[in-house]
Amino acid sequence: MKKAMLVGSALAMTLIFTPFQEGFAKGPDDGHSKKIANIAHRGASGYAPENTIAAFDKAFQMKADYIEIDVQRSKDGELVVIHDTTVDRTTDGTGNVKDLSFAEMNQLDAGSWMGEQFSGEKIPTFDEVLDRYRGKIGILIELKSPELYPGIEEQVTQKLKKRNMDKPKNEKIIVQSFNFESMKKIDKMLPRVPIGVLTSNAKDTSEAALKEFSKYADYFNPSYGLVNKELVDLVHMNGMKIQSWTVRTPEAAQFLLEMKVDGIITDYPDYVKPKK
Repeated sequence: MKKAMLVGSALAMTLIFTPFQEGFAKGPDDGHSKKIANIAHRGASGYAPENTIAAFDKAFQMKADYIEIDVQRSKDGELVVIHDTTVDRTTDGTGNVKDLSFAEMNQLDAGSWMGEQFSGEKIPTFDEVLDRYRGKIGILIELKSPELYPGIEEQVTQKLKKRNMDKPKNEKIIVQSFNFESMKKIDKMLPRVPIGVLTSNAKDTSEAALKEFSKYADYFNPSYGLVNKELVDLVHMNGMKIQSWTVRTPEAAQFLLEMKVDGIITDYPDYVKPKK
């Protein structure tokens, strides 16, 4: 269900949401009944090494609604979960993700940098994450720098279809990227999977830009500094939901709760608790 069909009908849609969606995001005017999605950024990355099984398990234990993961591709075609386009920052290795084989990446330690208790954590594969968490927690899949990996959209599509995850219930699978052309491709390949566009550019918050995004995207996901009530309302008026990143303080979480966004992408899932 794509937003080209929904522009101008956000209010009408509040009447036909599924029961889960009624609690998840009723729209901009439903007050205290609105539930905001709690999205663990690279897993619960404030408490465990980002984009590792330890971080994803921690997010599940903390009852986050989603884990957010970053997908790239090894030299020999394996889809892997890592944020940076190099392995330098989050492992004990060096080099570009696209220039390393999966066997080479699988030898790296992706956890010790955050503490000895995480020694031996590996860079997960996309397959591993899907198989471990599907049906247990929502998965927000970011295609990281897809322009570096021609055909990655097709690969992701195949992986989801193989597992019957191309028709997710309650929007529990979402695909997003900063690369808008990539998301247009995914929209065509996975018409029933919600699409998100990421941005930190104020130019993308104009009414004209949001109208264009709404033709293929279901979520507009801006950086925290761009969010204000006017933007939230404008996104909703264009039939999309809004999820903002990256929350690392309770104060930032509270601000976004007050702005009535639909989702908060955070390193600390326990910060996303509305005040009574």
